[in-house]
Amino acid sequence: MKPTEQLKTEHRGVKLMLVILDKVCVEPDEINREHFTRILEFLKVFVDKCHHGKEEDLLLPAMVEAGVPKEEGAIKFTLLEHVEGRGYIKGMSEAFDKLKRCDRQASARIAENAKKYIALLVKHIEKEDNILFPLADKVLLQAKQAELEEEFEKLEVERIGLGKHEEFHVLLHQLKEIYLD
Repeated sequence: MKPTEQLKTEHRGVKLMLVILDKVCVEPDEINREHFTRILEFLKVFVDKCHHGKEEDLLLPAMVEAGVPKEEGAIKFTLLEHVEGRGYIKGMSEAFDKLKRCDRQASARIAENAKKYIALLVKHIEKEDNILFPLADKVLLQAKQAELEEEFEKLEVERIGLGKHEEFHVLLHQLKEIYLD
């Protein structure tokens, strides 16, 4: 499987979690704390450390090495949107900490950051799937793609640990049954 196909597959899981996050935040005053803790872990660990790590540390540098400019276009905007998304996750996390300390206004801040994060990531995934990844497939030689596949596997084990990816898929299934079925 090409590295970009793996990233697109991961995008499907991320999009499912975004739909779940949206449902969780419909009634922000009634957020299930255990579920939200696990959702935040998914966003911080799976989306940011693992998925965005594969892009930022491996795919994008390979594209730059192949001649794609870093300071403009698809790569520049991908990196900027990753930073913006981290800001929304931080906002949700900080508000959630306040909610746990009985700050009644915190739930509205969770929902506000969640809505902005969802809107950002939906557009971001669309751009990656339709602009960035086809560009990567065009400029990266098959040998480099094979190397990236191996590096993706190593990064995943190093960043999130063996079996954690599968745990996140179980979490997605459990939360889907609770919030979407």
